[in-house]
Amino acid sequence: MELIRRQKALAEGHTDDELGRQCKSGALVRVRPGTYAAGAGFAELSAQDRYLLRIRSTAAAHNANIAISHVSAAALLGLPLWNVDLRRVHLTRASSSGGRITQARHLHASPLDAADCTTIGDLTVTSPQRTVVDVGRTEDFEQSVVIGDAAVRTYYGIDPAAVIATMSGWPGLPAARRVCAFLDGRSESVGESRSRVLLSRIGLPTPELQHQVFSADGLLLGRADFSFPEFGVLGEFDGRIKYGRLLRPGRTAGDAVFEEKRREDALRDAGWEMVRWTWSDLDEPQDLRRRFDRAIARGRARI
Repeated sequence: MELIRRQKALAEGHTDDELGRQCKSGALVRVRPGTYAAGAGFAELSAQDRYLLRIRSTAAAHNANIAISHVSAAALLGLPLWNVDLRRVHLTRASSSGGRITQARHLHASPLDAADCTTIGDLTVTSPQRTVVDVGRTEDFEQSVVIGDAAVRTYYGIDPAAVIATMSGWPGLPAARRVCAFLDGRSESVGESRSRVLLSRIGLPTPELQHQVFSADGLLLGRADFSFPEFGVLGEFDGRIKYGRLLRPGRTAGDAVFEEKRREDALRDAGWEMVRWTWSDLDEPQDLRRRFDRAIARGRARI
């Protein structure tokens, strides 16, 4: 969506009164002071897309010594923002001092080398690995893992640990180390990343991810999001969207559900117990733990 700058609008003959009237009528929306967008298109944008507009408009008001950073960089890098506060645009100034927080902007001050930055269009943005570390230093663990897993999966070969090695004494570094040690690019979605965090919190051992199960004669029966071979238990996060996506022509979501049921039956016949959970279960950790305990007991009886 195109941004309308006040300065340019005035240069083209429009007036502040005219811009104000258009905002009042809904024809324009004020993205930030001095920057507007078409009201109709803005209303259709998701929260993250509106945030991207605010990032672009805020960045345009700053000089070249500042990079878009933290969760704002994550948004521009195409990483998922789950349960993240989008009230402020985050920027980093290459300085040891001068940080500032306002209602709509958080200006961080820290060392910022050329290697810490990349460009997206005409915007200077912290690199994926620097972004992962900055997010890990400042956001909660679960939100940071969601972003970090996606970064490791999307930007192959990044090394957040190398960035951490240059940050001796920086605020939030222990939290960032914990996040980076936990990351795994084999997590394929927000739900799977959140599930890994939850499985750890309820005391289960580290699962194998994207585990392929074969029959005795070598036929692939299926792939599970999580597996605990020592217990004979598989785990699946069910986001309730997988049945409707990538359907072959002529197939319905009901066909996909039936096929998934057959797959699960084959995995059980091969000697595995299965635990499934959905978004709502991620907020009920003790219930999920009890379900795993029952599955583990059954799985051990089979082994």
